[in-house]
Amino acid sequence: MKKLSKRLQKAKELVIEAEYSPKQSVEILKKTATAKFIESTEAHISLNIDPKYADQQLRTTLVLPKGTGKTIRIAILLSEEKIKPEYKKQADIVGSNDLIEKITKGEINFDILLSTPEMMPKLAKLGRILGPKGLMPSPKSGTVTENIEETIEQFKKGKIEYKADRNGIVHLSFGKSNFSEEDLIENLLAVYQSIEQNKPSGVKGKYFKKFYICNSMGPSIQINLSDLKQQ
Repeated sequence: MKKLSKRLQKAKELVIEAEYSPKQSVEILKKTATAKFIESTEAHISLNIDPKYADQQLRTTLVLPKGTGKTIRIAILLSEEKIKPEYKKQADIVGSNDLIEKITKGEINFDILLSTPEMMPKLAKLGRILGPKGLMPSPKSGTVTENIEETIEQFKKGKIEYKADRNGIVHLSFGKSNFSEEDLIENLLAVYQSIEQNKPSGVKGKYFKKFYICNSMGPSIQINLSDLKQQ
């Protein structure tokens, strides 16, 4: 068994109770951010769903009100005739067939790839490259669009995509450890409300099972679900 570092042992000692209110959990989250770099703050939510059934799948997008704290590199794929000078000012990479060639060669210098609908058939052959990296554009994630400028603006403001894995668990980042407690709480509540509002139609009974938050290098902190509902 891997031995815990002294830093992580001390951080775990701060998590005394089994569950905390959203405010208390974020207070502890800030205290356990003891790595030598600015950590991402993560949420891990276990849901009472079985994604192998179509009516129990969860995949959607959310604009975090206080942003992600990350600098993202955006690439746009569209036909040559649709490329505008303003797109090159907004995005990091703008291309057409030339961009497809670069991706084919493994040149992936972006975090998000936006595509217009007519370019998607050309991307189909690159599914094996983009799919495993989570970069394949899709209508559900809002990355297949004709509204290029508006979509870029949304992602820069803090738009994220999330989905439940095969075990019905959602993993996502909702900020950075240097965010204020107030900003982290606001983003955290936005995550909870988004998952609640996008509840799959096939859910039977209790929807949320457990809700944890942590820093990328810190211990898990469980949030009391009743307290979340009251926010």
